[in-house]
Amino acid sequence: MPRQTVTRRSLLGAAAAASLAPALSACVTDEIGGSALPERQSALDVMPVLLVATTRRPVGNPPRPPYFNAERGRGLSFAEVRLSPPDRSLLGKVSAVITGDWRIGAVPQVESGPGAAEAFTQAAFGRDVLIYVHGYRESFESAAVSAARLSDGIRFRGVSGLFTWPSAAATLDYGYDRESALWSRDAFEDLLKALAASPSGGRINLVAHSMGTLLTLETLRMLRAEAGEAAMSRIGAVVLAAPDIDFDLFSNGVARLGPDVAKITVISSTNDRALELSAAIAGGTRAGAADRARLEALGVRVADASDYGGGLINHDLFLSNPEVQAVVKRAISRGAGV
Repeated sequence: MPRQTVTRRSLLGAAAAASLAPALSACVTDEIGGSALPERQSALDVMPVLLVATTRRPVGNPPRPPYFNAERGRGLSFAEVRLSPPDRSLLGKVSAVITGDWRIGAVPQVESGPGAAEAFTQAAFGRDVLIYVHGYRESFESAAVSAARLSDGIRFRGVSGLFTWPSAAATLDYGYDRESALWSRDAFEDLLKALAASPSGGRINLVAHSMGTLLTLETLRMLRAEAGEAAMSRIGAVVLAAPDIDFDLFSNGVARLGPDVAKITVISSTNDRALELSAAIAGGTRAGAADRARLEALGVRVADASDYGGGLINHDLFLSNPEVQAVVKRAISRGAGV
């Protein structure tokens, strides 16, 4: 969905470390805010490599910018994307307002076909992984930058990953994007199956945004039905940020997950302007804009970010607001103990 300007996100991203409040373990509500803990470096900042699994069509052989386009590829592809981290100096933070923060440095090679899921799994071998699934109107580059900002923003200590599907990255292509997201379910399931089957793999944490939450929820439903509890036991946190899903469809999908619904945290906002537009296009109440009580009745944990949006759109607060990012951090901490 349309996102706030780079200028606003860059300013907010440089402002402060995430606030880490204790989780409310006795209920399904996750309050936003709390006292800050000392900042520590993310693993991505130390080794800026993003593991990418994608159903987009690769560009060039050898790869060349934009590396993956908006067309649907032939199955799953894997790449280790080398990133350029932001300049942490004061001058760097000021210049980031204009130039942005994280950037794609290089994509040395792409592996496509049946071995792509296993290649991702081997690259993440033995470590926890955080996989970001982007939403509507995203290019490969913007999705990769968001994945980096998310992982670095919450100071994730494991492997940073991205599952990117063929979004047209255009406002008027909502229908194409939705079909492309659903078309990518089998490939995403193959990736999760491979990660779950790895004997030395760590916890699999998923953070999905906007339309990417539809893809994620559908894929988890398929994974549970086909691979069972053994695969689902490897899933740690599932954070659905501003889910762009019809509420009734969301309710049915959550019900199919049985006890695994306890893994889900929904970041909602009743003043999300992007979801208002989605409702106008697709019809029906979007799950990310539903009242907290309706969401909690489904058994998911809810963090209501309605009071934390300071912009016109308020659709990507999990990337721009430190206190909302803390919700993601707490969810992953809880998932490590599942």
